[in-house]
Amino acid sequence: MAKGNHKRVRGKPQIHSLLEHYQPIDGVVDEMVDASGNPRPVWKHFVEALEELGAEKLGQRFARADQYLRDAGVYYRVYDKAGANEREWPLAHVPVLIEESEWAAISAGLVQRAELFEETVADIYGPNRLVEKGILPAGLIAASPEYLRPVVGTRPAGGHFLHFCAFELGRGPDGQWWVLGDRTQAPSGAGFALENRVATTRALSDIYGEMHVHRLASFFRRFRDALIGMAKETDGRVAILTPGPLNETYYEHAYIARYLGIMLLEGEDLTVSGGRLMVRTVSGLMPISVLWRRLDAAFADPLELRADSQIGTPGLVEAIRQGAVATVNALGSGLMETRALLAFLPKISRALRGEELLLPSVATWWCGQASERAHVLANIDRMVIGPALSTRLAFEDDDQTKLGSVLSVGERAELVARIERDGGAFVGQEAVTLSTTPVYVGGWLEPRPASLRVYLARTPDGWTVMPGGFARVGLSLDPTAIAMQRGGQAADVWVVSDKPVERETLLPQEGDSFTRTRPGSLPSRAAENLTWLGRYIERSEDTVRILRAYHVRLAETSDPDMPLLADIRDYLEPFGIDVETAIPSGLIGTLDSAVYSAGQIRDRFSPDGWLALKDLSKTIHQFATTVAPGDDATRAMTVILRKLAGFSGLLHENMYRFAGWRFLEIGRRLERGIQIARTLSRLTSAKAPDGALDMMLEIGDSVMTHRRQYPVQAGRRTVIDLLALDPLNPRSILFQLERLKAEIGLLPSLGGEGHMSPAAKEILQLNTQIAIKEPSDMTAKALDELAYEIGGLYNSLAKAYFG
Repeated sequence: MAKGNHKRVRGKPQIHSLLEHYQPIDGVVDEMVDASGNPRPVWKHFVEALEELGAEKLGQRFARADQYLRDAGVYYRVYDKAGANEREWPLAHVPVLIEESEWAAISAGLVQRAELFEETVADIYGPNRLVEKGILPAGLIAASPEYLRPVVGTRPAGGHFLHFCAFELGRGPDGQWWVLGDRTQAPSGAGFALENRVATTRALSDIYGEMHVHRLASFFRRFRDALIGMAKETDGRVAILTPGPLNETYYEHAYIARYLGIMLLEGEDLTVSGGRLMVRTVSGLMPISVLWRRLDAAFADPLELRADSQIGTPGLVEAIRQGAVATVNALGSGLMETRALLAFLPKISRALRGEELLLPSVATWWCGQASERAHVLANIDRMVIGPALSTRLAFEDDDQTKLGSVLSVGERAELVARIERDGGAFVGQEAVTLSTTPVYVGGWLEPRPASLRVYLARTPDGWTVMPGGFARVGLSLDPTAIAMQRGGQAADVWVVSDKPVERETLLPQEGDSFTRTRPGSLPSRAAENLTWLGRYIERSEDTVRILRAYHVRLAETSDPDMPLLADIRDYLEPFGIDVETAIPSGLIGTLDSAVYSAGQIRDRFSPDGWLALKDLSKTIHQFATTVAPGDDATRAMTVILRKLAGFSGLLHENMYRFAGWRFLEIGRRLERGIQIARTLSRLTSAKAPDGALDMMLEIGDSVMTHRRQYPVQAGRRTVIDLLALDPLNPRSILFQLERLKAEIGLLPSLGGEGHMSPAAKEILQLNTQIAIKEPSDMTAKALDELAYEIGGLYNSLAKAYFG
């Protein structure tokens, strides 16, 4: 489009066209415009709608999408020299549009490829005829770290090796789509594709509504139903196996688990018992029969695979051999990602299926064969040379992958010598120039290189293709900048029809049968983290209440040496709370621990709850550098208390009243009982300074209640009666014990029906003892002992449910 071309769209004048400076690159296909700079048919309405909005409104809308992603806590983890860091999800706001007919052709090619991969993996781990006939080099297969000898000869439960695959596609200068790489190990990104769709439609909801864009929900519904169907056949459960929160795509693991209603487990949650894979839950061991693994196969079982794995489950391989569990995908299937195998796929397809590939791979030559090695060396200037056994794409692996055309004379000579010396370690691949797609930069649209990642899932009716997926888009025209770890962006992909499309969701259709998930399937690790989350939040609140009471009095007297303030300093010091700092590091550490515990169970957390917790953490970290002791700190503590109450309220009101909520509640009540007992012991002792009783009522949030309940001035007996022995005061110790008795009594019985657990017996005994006490019985020593006994309840719970 010519520069300076001001035009009117739908009768509205524009200051400038978004395409004014859009310059397609010579010799490169652009997804949005043709060689003349005119929008392609599938883009025409979309471009007109963007033009009508104009740069200012578009900027506001895209900011709305970014805000959604921040609020939802969408992130990925980057590993660099500084270590592991969480980065906000880098959304490229403009989606990639593809016509339905073109997508149908892509889908057909990928379904064929998935079927070919299934047959190839089955042969490699079975009869091995491809090697026997010389179609696949035995040395290449044997050398791959993805070839797992312990599973050779194992037929997977359910009969299939592959259930969920992804393929990286790029469009070349001739307009042809090429497969750049295959993902059969543990494909990532499907959950991010959903978040891309939500964020993009938040910004462009009206445009999305006007266009016939295929929805994504049906893809996930069909795959979820397929997994559940597989589990029902063996009376087991479906779970997603994650390496844990430090994995770069852990957010997606938790998101998918929450979206599909599937348990998210780590290796330590599982054990093999009686030949079956079992999950440790608060109701005992329960069978898992379908495991969607999101960790590399080599780490899955330290007994038979990588002995140094800290994230696997000992005995998993044997359970697979016995057919007791089906894995998505089968262990060893990551072999199909090996870069050198791309050179053999056309021959494999002809041998196994009698077909040519509908979607060709990027041209690849394995240098372990003389003629192929000679071809690579003769054409090295237009080749990308990389490690043969790599499972990464060429543009993801730029540390080891070299573009022949940019090598110096010395570098080329060294590389040639290495290939001649050890050709089997290298592949040569045609250097593919990727097509470009528009990105929004500072009020303009600009072209950037892009690749598509497309997902396929196996269902009882065969492979289904996600109608979209996500595109990886470069920050610059450098194709290596597409990789997420190198600063690339992710865009939504819209498959556009010329007629209305079905609006499918994950919700059951009218008339569909359903069953409630069986209770008692809360993993023990999740229960432990929920308990500690409750404890950390309550501990934070207690600390904040004490600090606010301290700083109120400091602001009034400006004398930090007054006896009451000195006594509070001495009381808090053993707990790592230094009141000379307005926001003590000990308080920040407690709240950070709450965030950590919540991060371990992201799949069980609502987005609102997570947002509230992160906002609380952000606030307290900001206050740490801006708040001064005294009146300033008092106001800061009030803000923190309000946000703590908001977070606790969200959890209390929104969580389903079953095991997870119960352990969270138990954690809160344990900690509140401990903290109130400790503080009462200190501030109601005979040695307590003047003003201690009033401070205790303030800390216990019971000043108004005391005035209503007792027609006398606060005294030791009335304060203890209200904050220790009143069963109706939600801040009293007895109230906490009553709640603990009720919740612990409802926990699953591990000793059989009718048998009380040790924790249930302990809390019943403790509750009864305190219920009959008089205020005069509650000496400082008795209160300290009571705090210790309440703390001991946790040990009994941990022994019974968290082991």
